[in-house]
Order: sequence, then structure tokens, then C-alpha cells
Amino acid sequence: MRRLQLLLAIAVVALIAPLAADAGITLRNVDTSGYPSVRLTLVAPVASDQAPTLTEAGSAVVGLNARSLASSKSVVVAIDRSRSMSGQRLTDAVAAARQFVADKSASDRIAVVVFGSKAVQLTGFSSSTIDADDALRTMAVDSKSGTALYDGVALSTQLLAKQQGRARVVVLLTDGQDVSSKTSLHDAIAGAKRSDVLVYPVGVGASTATRAPLARMAHETGGAYHGASTSSTLKGVYSSIAAELRRTWRIQYVTAGRPGETLHLRVALDPEGAVSTNVTIPGSLAPASSGSGLPSPFYSPLGGLVVVLIVAFLTLTAAAFLLAGTKGSWLKSRLAPHIDGRPRRDRRRTKGARLAAFAGLFRATEQAFGHRNVWQKVQRRLERADVPLRTVEFFYLMAGCAFVLALLAAMTGRSTMSILIALAVGAAIPYVWVAFKARRRMYAFEDQLPDLLVTLAASLKAGHSFKQGIQTIVDEGQEPASKELGRVITDTRLGRPMDEALSETADRIGSKNFSFVITAVTIQRQVGGSLAGLFDMIADTVRQRQQFARKIRSLTAMGRASAYVLVGLPFFVGMAMTVMNPTYMDPLYHSSTGHTLIIIGLVMMGLGSLMLKKIVSFKG
Repeated sequence: MRRLQLLLAIAVVALIAPLAADAGITLRNVDTSGYPSVRLTLVAPVASDQAPTLTEAGSAVVGLNARSLASSKSVVVAIDRSRSMSGQRLTDAVAAARQFVADKSASDRIAVVVFGSKAVQLTGFSSSTIDADDALRTMAVDSKSGTALYDGVALSTQLLAKQQGRARVVVLLTDGQDVSSKTSLHDAIAGAKRSDVLVYPVGVGASTATRAPLARMAHETGGAYHGASTSSTLKGVYSSIAAELRRTWRIQYVTAGRPGETLHLRVALDPEGAVSTNVTIPGSLAPASSGSGLPSPFYSPLGGLVVVLIVAFLTLTAAAFLLAGTKGSWLKSRLAPHIDGRPRRDRRRTKGARLAAFAGLFRATEQAFGHRNVWQKVQRRLERADVPLRTVEFFYLMAGCAFVLALLAAMTGRSTMSILIALAVGAAIPYVWVAFKARRRMYAFEDQLPDLLVTLAASLKAGHSFKQGIQTIVDEGQEPASKELGRVITDTRLGRPMDEALSETADRIGSKNFSFVITAVTIQRQVGGSLAGLFDMIADTVRQRQQFARKIRSLTAMGRASAYVLVGLPFFVGMAMTVMNPTYMDPLYHSSTGHTLIIIGLVMMGLGSLMLKKIVSFKG
């Protein structure tokens, strides 16, 4: 009999335990007004570092963002200083608020707003309590009558909206109704919901009429209303709010439900238990016209058909470009073994064969953009870098790199701005590589230039012609001079004048010293004189210019090193401090003041870099 009673007791405990756990977790304000984003507030019985989990219709949601209000939050302490608060009531309110500020978490940021005849910001957000405590200690009753309660909420919301990456809370204390606000209750609540601000109103001796708007404000924003019968109990009220915030989670996710659908949500917090609720997504499948996204007619059956036709047209156009490049390729591949006289397995696919499928797309792109200045500049840069790519191939390579990097950023959940930055960086990587290679090749050619001129002079003194002297340099096979001058020889054999071929080579290489040589040669060929002596003189001049430039570079090495250190030091220190103490650096990255400081710092560093570069640079 005792054994049976024990088993029954265990069964009763097993049934009651989940119910007790469910009763300990409170779910507030499941807000679907920002569809498809859903926000809700979870209050646990005890503080926990373990993030809650959420399932929607039995499936785990994707991209769950659960933020604990125990730390890293921005709090506005808003206090009513109207004439009705004068005397002991205001003294007790200030004392309770100062205690609340003193007991905050180290990472929390506090700002103070007061409202009487109008709402006024007393302090900005700060992790230090000094400013807030001084503002509260010296606060006095408003000299004018009025209670701008809703304006105080609106001002607090505007301040909190600029606090990025942090939970946002308003702790508001008042003893009366709003009588002088320009903002309505509806607008104040709507603004708080848009900015994801939780409002915790405290009513001191509030009547039913006064309590109703405060309770509505708390309910619709996900906060909680607290009443105080007398001002002497305010310290306990503020302490309970602080304790509740340490147990509160703000949850946000993107729902998979459709408008009009009812979903079952279950939020679990280990080991406290779980809580469930049903929520209906408001609205219909056709969104209201809000100036963003597709217009509502596109969500009708006819609009859907139009979208499908547009997508089909674009797909067929892309397929036509591809097929245009492969036109006749099947027949050529079948005849090639018989025409070439080689076994099919021994032939290797050339670059042109590999890209034959894109020939039509490349041809159309070149026809559309080939005459642009940007296109021609990139083509010149590719020639200067000696990169074996056509301009159209290089542009599609840039587009591919940009797309891949942007896709990686999107897959890792980055913001829209980060994806755009990744897109720009991906497109810039191939161009920077080509520019670096072109610059290095130009410097290599300039290093060879004095010896090249001496060789030409020696060849002319030996009785050879100018063309034979260039051929001698080509035969020596020293890159890049041999390859560039080899193109000059090829152009002259095809009937192009020597002066034009040399001038084009100078433009292609981009060397100022070589352009100076070509100008001197062109003048000498027109007016006559000893070309060998001219080359000796120019070789000596170019060598002296290079030596002087190296000497200037060595003398300015310390200045350039200082510039590199001064530019790199802020980034190094910022990264080191972020790794060692992320909380300390959090305001710099997630506040409007921090963003302003970053922009000012970057601008000043850019100006300083330009000034240092101007000081140490030399153009001879």
C-alpha cells in the first residue's frame, strides 16, 4: 500500500512540475506589426545566460535573435517634474532613480529625460553614472504648469533609436495624466514599437484614468506597468524593475507564416521550462502600398503572370547569348579530328575553345561598352600589366569576384551595407592586382632603360641601323624590354611607321623616361644629327635621374615610415582593444557618437596621409 502511494505521489509531482515551470515563464507582447519580423518579450523566473529557443508550428525558426536585458542595454530614466510632483514626492522619486542608476550593470548606458510643460533631455548616454546622478540630484520642479508625458516618451524613443546593437528601455515615472503633449498616445506607442523600445511606466498614486494609458503603453511595447501607492515605495518599485530586466529576454525572428495564418509558438528556456501561445499573422497576401517592394497589382493573378513572363524573357535572352557563341561548334568538333589530322584525344582545348560558349555574350558586351573611356583605360592597364585577358573577360572576372564575395557576406547574415561593401571590395580585388602588376612591370622596364640605350648606341656605332639595334635588344631576350620592342619590330614589318610604333609603345608602357627618349629620337630623326651620341647622352641623363630619385627616396625613408606608423597605429590599437575588451569598445561601434568619431578620425587620417605624402614625394 505504501509503495502504491509513493508511486502516485511521484506521478502527481511529474504532472505538476511542467505546469509549475510553465507558470514561471511569462511571454509578453507577441508583436507581428513588423511582418515578416516577429518580436516578443520573455520574462524568466531567474536570470540565466542560456539563450531561449523558439519553435514555430513545431519547427525551429531560422535567424533567431535573442537578446538578454541583463546587460548591454541603453536605458532612459524619464521622470515627471510637473508641479504636482513637488515636495516629498519628487524627493523620493529622485532618490529612487539615483539608486536605480547606481545599481546598473557596468555595460549599461544611461540617459536622463525630464518632462513637465515640455520634455527635455538632461544627459546623453554614458556608461558612467556621474552625469546621470548629477542631473537627477540637481533636478527641480518645472516653473510652468503642464505634463508632457507623451512628448517625454517620444523624446526618449528618438534618443534610443540611435543606440545600435543594444536593447532599448524607458523607465518612466509620473503621477498624472498627459495635458500638454504635442504627441498623441498612439504616435508615442507606434514610435516605441518601430524602434523596439520597451517602456516600463511607474504610476505614483495613479487613478484608474491615469493608469489606463500607462498600462496600454507597457502592454503594446513589451514592458510592464508598475504602480506605487505612495512615493515612499518607489525604491522598491525601481528595484523590482531592475530585477525584472535582469530576467528579461527580447526575442526577434523572421516568421515563415503567411498573412492570415495562425501559428503555434513555443519558447523554451533551459532549465526553467517552456511557454506556448498562438498568434495570428494579420493582413492578407497582398501587402499595402507603402512605397517599397513590388506594387500591390503584382500580387494579383494577372500581376503574377506578368512577373513570370518577364523572368522567362530574361532567361531566354541569356540562353540566346550562350547559344550564339556555340553556333556550329558541334559540327566543328566532329570534323576537327579529320581536318587537323591528329587524334581527338591528343588535341587540347585552347582558351578560345573554352570560352566559345560565351562568345556571343562577350561580343554583345563589347559592342555595348567598348567605346567607353573606362573600358579603354582598363584595356590599356591590361596591356601594361601584360595580362593575357581580353577586356570583356576581365570585366566579367571582376563581376564574378564581386558576386562571390557579396554572396558570402549575405550567407553569413551581414547587413545590406556590408553586402554592398563586399560587392565593391570583390570587384576591386582583380583591378588592384592588375594595377600592381602593371606598376611593377613599368618599374622593371625603367630599370632596364639606361642599359637599353647604351646597347642601342653601341649598335649604331658599329654601323647597324636603328631598326637593327632594336632587333639586337629583342634578341637578348630580357623581359619586359624585349617583348615591348619586339612588338615595335612586328608593327614596322606590317608597314607601320617607326615613330608611330615607338609612340604607342611609350603610351602602353607608361614610363615617363621612355616617353622622354622617344620624344628626343623623334626630334633627332627630323632635324638630323648623331643618333648614337644622343643615346649616350640620354642614357647618362636617365641614369642620373634614377640615382637622384633613389637618393631622395632614401632621405625620405624615415618620413614615409612615420606616415605608415601613424596611419596604421589607430587601426592596430582599435583592433587590440576590441579583442581584449569588446564591451569597452562597444559604444564606438554601436552609437551615433561613435560613428561620428570614426568618420572624423578617418577624415583626419586621410588628410594627414596626403600631407605626409606631399612632403616626402618628389617628381623630377
